[in-house]
Amino acid sequence: MSAVTPWLSSSLVFLGAAVVIVPLAQALGLGSIIGYLAAGLLIGPFGLGLVSDPETILHFAEFGVVLMLFLVGLELEPKRLWALRRPIFGWGTAQVVGCAAVLGLAGWALGAPWKLAVVAALGLALSSTAIALQVMGERNLMPTTSGQAGFSILLFQDVAAIPILALIPLLGAGEAVEGHAWWEGLRALAVIGAIVLGGRLLLRPLFRWIARSNTPEIFTAASLGLVVGIAALMQVVGLSMALGAFLAGVLLAESEYKRELETDVEPFKGLLLGLFFIAVGMSVDFDALLAHPGIVLGLLAGFLAIKAAVLWGLAKGMGIPWQERPVFTLLLAQGGEFAFVVFQAAANAKVFSNETASVLIGAVALSMLVTPLLLVAFDRWVMPRYALRSGPDMEELSEPQEAPIIIAGFGRYGQIVSRLLYANGLKATVLDHDAEQIEVLRRFDFQVYYGDATRLDLLRTAGAAQARVLVIAIDDVEQSLKVADLAREHFPHLTVVARARNVQHWYSLRDRGVTHIERETLDASLMSARSVLEAMGWQPHHARSLALRFRRHNLQQLEEMWPHRKDQALLVSMAKAGRQQLEELFAQERQEREERRREGWGE
Repeated sequence: MSAVTPWLSSSLVFLGAAVVIVPLAQALGLGSIIGYLAAGLLIGPFGLGLVSDPETILHFAEFGVVLMLFLVGLELEPKRLWALRRPIFGWGTAQVVGCAAVLGLAGWALGAPWKLAVVAALGLALSSTAIALQVMGERNLMPTTSGQAGFSILLFQDVAAIPILALIPLLGAGEAVEGHAWWEGLRALAVIGAIVLGGRLLLRPLFRWIARSNTPEIFTAASLGLVVGIAALMQVVGLSMALGAFLAGVLLAESEYKRELETDVEPFKGLLLGLFFIAVGMSVDFDALLAHPGIVLGLLAGFLAIKAAVLWGLAKGMGIPWQERPVFTLLLAQGGEFAFVVFQAAANAKVFSNETASVLIGAVALSMLVTPLLLVAFDRWVMPRYALRSGPDMEELSEPQEAPIIIAGFGRYGQIVSRLLYANGLKATVLDHDAEQIEVLRRFDFQVYYGDATRLDLLRTAGAAQARVLVIAIDDVEQSLKVADLAREHFPHLTVVARARNVQHWYSLRDRGVTHIERETLDASLMSARSVLEAMGWQPHHARSLALRFRRHNLQQLEEMWPHRKDQALLVSMAKAGRQQLEELFAQERQEREERRREGWGE
């Protein structure tokens, strides 16, 4: 009986560990990154020992980061990248230089040789692009101020890695390599210029020619081949592979094949990025940690604290909203995967010993491991209190109000409600507990009061005892239901008009006696459906009639299903029957209209 080949057994180990541990981590609310890192710790040489060579896997899995930067570049057109040049080179320089300077001075003050202090500071100043961008994507932070700032800094770090690596041989044997370093720098600039110029002239005609073959798998191969080719070219001249892939993505951001490229590359990116996180978990050198536990833990706590302090100051200077500063700071305070390369290169150049490199690499790997855990802890235990205590100074509603309408929540939903009321001469007392949002709205002359509508005393001050209508437009489901409970118990005279996020929220509001409920996406979806019907040839008045009848049928069905909401099997049966009834009714009407048309009655 023949043995299983090594690559097949290794693949089975990686996939098995990911499939078992990542869903478990997600179920526990820890996130996928922690799951991948834990899987790496489990199967690595210091866990079960199922994989003995994490460094080789890490080099291969780094291609996941390369593909991720390629996809990021596809979303960033050249004009937009040019618009970001100041934050990239301004704040990016400030972050790298600021963190490196403070870390270097701290290391030198603690007695480290100056060369060790410089290289360690430069390596530790870099952050994990893979983890930061993954978390930003999961939290939808990329469009935010902190997301744009973090991305700009991470992109600059990829650029800064080039001179950092060029500096290391100078520290090891400066007199022998100075001319060589100049030649390497010129060659690197020439390669970047060739990628930009060649990409503008050749890439789109090349993909157009490949697309004409009508062979999807060849287009996929060409997409991967492009990224692999540019990454290899960048590696030959000692540049960041991820930076080259990013440039390729930017050059194709305005291409007609942008979406096709994203679709082809995305699955490979996800798998390889997961493998990268597993490899990081495997690379934690517990021998080095156990040999010098105090030094490693002190180094870890020290550089995280120093970077966090510098980054917090930068966040304030960049004008990042206070709610976004903690996540921005935590994501960039950790060490980065490029630090592995920097410290290994420094050990090879005899700047410091292999043992020192192992300690530094261990601290960086631990920082990448604990950062997702710190984010989870912050979300669960710190953010609720932080949200209440932080932010702009703003006085809570204290003067009694007399408007006949109270609107709780002034996001996009509450704003539309209030604008229609004000346009018809009706006054409302508007409450919202997001201080930043209130500041912005007041610039547009909206009268919004700061306060938490889930507090009974605040509702009394807002005039709930005399008001006639309470509009619950709060985004959070639990808070919405709490306000409904207060209204039912203490202000039963109020007519409550509520926003429902989904059907389950609708049921919960009906349980509390609320009858005026609107699901936030129902009407917008029906308007889109009307547009589709009209585009397919239906007359506008007929499309409108069908949409209104669908709406009435949907609401009637919800009312009928509400008493049976806890019987899942019956709900499914009633939903299927209702859908079939509606389809049969519309089909019968289409047949009758067709018969009338043939008889000459027209519409």
